[in-house]
Amino acid sequence: MSNRFIGARQTTLAREILLTGTGVHSGAPVSLTLHPAEADTGLRFLVTKRGRVTAEIQASVANVKNLTLCTVIGDDAGVTIGTVEHLLAALRGLSVDNCYIEIDSKEVPIMDGSSAVFVEAIDRAGIRELSEPRKFIKVLKPVRVEEGDCWGELIPHAGFRLDVEIDFPTPLIGRQRLAFEMSPGIFRHELSRARTFGFMSDVEKLWKMGLALGADLTNTVAIGEGKVMNREGLRYPQEFVRHKMLDAVGDLSLAGSPLLGAYRSYKGGHRLNSLVLQALFADEANWTTVQAPRTRTARSPVAVSARSSVAAAE
Repeated sequence: MSNRFIGARQTTLAREILLTGTGVHSGAPVSLTLHPAEADTGLRFLVTKRGRVTAEIQASVANVKNLTLCTVIGDDAGVTIGTVEHLLAALRGLSVDNCYIEIDSKEVPIMDGSSAVFVEAIDRAGIRELSEPRKFIKVLKPVRVEEGDCWGELIPHAGFRLDVEIDFPTPLIGRQRLAFEMSPGIFRHELSRARTFGFMSDVEKLWKMGLALGADLTNTVAIGEGKVMNREGLRYPQEFVRHKMLDAVGDLSLAGSPLLGAYRSYKGGHRLNSLVLQALFADEANWTTVQAPRTRTARSPVAVSARSSVAAAE
C-alpha cells in the first residue's frame, strides 16, 4: 500500500476541495480551493482577486520572501502568500505531487493550527494516480548549516527521514527529540494534529508588529504561567517537537519534489529549514533528480483512509 503513494507514479487530488478560515497573522477571512492538476505541475498557488487570477506562485525555495514566524513565498512583482507550511505539509505528507492552490488572500488559513483539517479534506476528496513517474530530489552529499548553537543538515538516505530536536528554557517544553521514517501513515497519525504554539508573554509584542492578529486558543497552544492555557491540554506527548517536524515537512516541500534524504535539526525553525534547502541547491554536486520506473497504466482515484494509512506506516 505504501508504494502507491511514495513510489512509482505522480499523484493529484481526485476532486476539488473548498475550505474557508482565518489568517493567523492578518486576522483576515480566507477562501481556499485546491484543484487537481496534471503531472509535473507541482504545488502552485493561484492568487485571485474578485474571482480573477492575478498571480501564480510556485511552491519553491527560490520563491521564499520572508521567514519571520512563518514561511512566506512570493513573486517578483511583490505578491506574497504567508503561512504556507501547514498546507504544504499536508500535501507533501500525504504524497500529493500536483495541485493548484487557489487563494483570495495573502495568507493560508490557520484552521486549528495544525495540518489536521487539510488532511481530513484530502482524505475525503481522495488521491488520484497519474501516468507519469514520480520525480525525487536525491541528496548526494551531506549539507549542513549552523547558526550559533542551532544547526540543520541533510544527508544521503534511501527514503525520507526526519530527526528533529528542540530545546526551550521553559520546563514545560524543555528538550524534546523525535525521529521518524516518513510515510503518509506516519504523517497522518504522528504529526498532522500537532498545533502551532506560542507564549503569552510574546502576544503584545507580536500585535505591535502586526502579527498573530488571528491567533486564539482554537488555533494555538498558548503557554503562560508555566502551563498550557488551552482547556483541552495537549493532543500528543511531545506535541511541541511534533509541530516543529510538521513545519519541517512543509518547509522542505519547497524543494519542489519529494526528498530522498535524512534531515536532522537542532533548535531549528522555518529559517533554518529554508537555509538548508538553499545550501543543498547551491551546488549541483549535492543533489540530483531521479525518477521511479515508469509503470503501464494509471489507477482510478484512491480514497486514502486512516485504516489504509496504518498499513502504509508499518
